[in-house]
Amino acid sequence: MEYLVLNNGVKCPVIGLGTYMLSPADAENSVREAMKMGYSLVDTANAYVNERAVGRGIRESGISRDELFLSTKLWPSEYENSNAVDETLERLGVDYVDLLYIHQPAGNWMAGYRQLERALREGKARTIGISNFEGKYIEELQTKWEIPPQFIQVEAHPYYTQQELRKLLDRYGIRLMSWYPLGHGDKTLISEPVFAALGKKYGKTPAQVILRWHTQMGFTVIPGSRNVDHIRDNLNILDFTLTDSEMAEIAKLDRGARYYHRTDDQLAQFAAWRPSFEKE
Repeated sequence: MEYLVLNNGVKCPVIGLGTYMLSPADAENSVREAMKMGYSLVDTANAYVNERAVGRGIRESGISRDELFLSTKLWPSEYENSNAVDETLERLGVDYVDLLYIHQPAGNWMAGYRQLERALREGKARTIGISNFEGKYIEELQTKWEIPPQFIQVEAHPYYTQQELRKLLDRYGIRLMSWYPLGHGDKTLISEPVFAALGKKYGKTPAQVILRWHTQMGFTVIPGSRNVDHIRDNLNILDFTLTDSEMAEIAKLDRGARYYHRTDDQLAQFAAWRPSFEKE
């Protein structure tokens, strides 16, 4: 495994398993099998409503807690809930998480960020992060944080490399964790000739080349799947290295085009929605 060193000295794997859109049954199975394959990073969230299943998968894998990097996110409905962090830990079945995010810049998100800072001070989180805080939101947050985050989780892929955001991140040593890393399944991106050519050169699929591009960009990437073979393939990217000229060729694909366009109305809906958390 390869690791990033974060701005507080903690190490994080460059590739992990995402669990967005996975049912509890699928999340439990994917996490268990991924951990057995050698994954040590798993990412979930209050809003995915599969935290208990992720916890079960981790326990079933037999991996020890100190070998795991566990990431989750508080949903806006929990930002003012003083017990939100403890309740999240209880669902996961752990005493602490390695990375705790606030999920959206909705509702009283500053109260949510204060929860992260408190969790960090109390040892309930080893690192903290912000998810989907681009543009004006991170600009405002940087004037108010007491502890800067270690991570931001945002959409990133070769069509959308977050050039402007990365200038601000570099100022504070904040790392980027990619979602939609393969372009939300866009066959146009996967089918770009450069990825086919590089895949042929290195004996990899176009998707594996794209995931390797992420890690060489300095991103952590968390592709999710319920397919065990895909999970195995996603991890099999650390035995080759793209050259500087190959990275430059891929950089030409950046068109500043994202797949997800969030609106203010959606943020209001996010603030009003409360996940139906899993029962025991």
